[in-house]
Amino acid sequence: MKIFLQLVFLAILNLATFAHAEIQTQEIEYTQNGTTLKGYLAYDSAIKEKRPGILVVHEWWGHNEHARDRARRLAKIGYTALVVDMYGDGKVADHPKKAGEFMNAAFKDWDASQARFNKAKEVLQSHKTVDAERIGAIGFCFGGAVSLRMARGGADLDGVVAFHSALPLQPAITNMKASVLVINGSQDGFLKPETVGSFSSQMMAGNADFTYMSLAGIRHSFTNKQADEFSKKFNIPSLQYDKQADERSWAAMKNFFQRVFNQ
Repeated sequence: MKIFLQLVFLAILNLATFAHAEIQTQEIEYTQNGTTLKGYLAYDSAIKEKRPGILVVHEWWGHNEHARDRARRLAKIGYTALVVDMYGDGKVADHPKKAGEFMNAAFKDWDASQARFNKAKEVLQSHKTVDAERIGAIGFCFGGAVSLRMARGGADLDGVVAFHSALPLQPAITNMKASVLVINGSQDGFLKPETVGSFSSQMMAGNADFTYMSLAGIRHSFTNKQADEFSKKFNIPSLQYDKQADERSWAAMKNFFQRVFNQ
């Protein structure tokens, strides 16, 4: 009976903690080299101690609701998350052509993009809830490639998770600090098998802490619930949301960050 009452008490305590959890969100404006950048912060105010911070880098569409949803989901599992504005002024594309223009411009001027990423990292590290020594990043599609490029260049990150991501073969791996998890679909029409092989070989040659998950039968943009809509609207057959792949990849991300942050 005593053990039973203890279990009941713990269950009530857990429910009370959950009930008092409150996800705070905040629009944040900051500047980098004269460009206004619009971030979105999410954290759980019920957690009193400082926690790891995670940057969320958007798809090629720009700083949209998909990225914000991921920030809130990260807050619910105990992190402070900041959506990074890589395009400036919170720009969002409404057509693949415009998204491609935004993305190509960002990669063409990589110095500016790197500076924007680092500025967002500074903003996140300075937040009252964040342990500035424990910082990670997640990215989707374009955002995954940005995060991987930062990691390959030696960015001071503990871990990077890239979902349905392009696989950059530049820059050369130098003094890489971050552990890396890449989660892509085996049927991603934007990925060539030889690129996967070259990227993986480079990461291994660079002695990186690196894991590549290939989800069988899964297409591009499997975490975005609008993927099917975009596929039909813009005639891009490679796009497809997949609930199981979304949940499986998110669980893998949680386990990954628990390891790299020693939680």
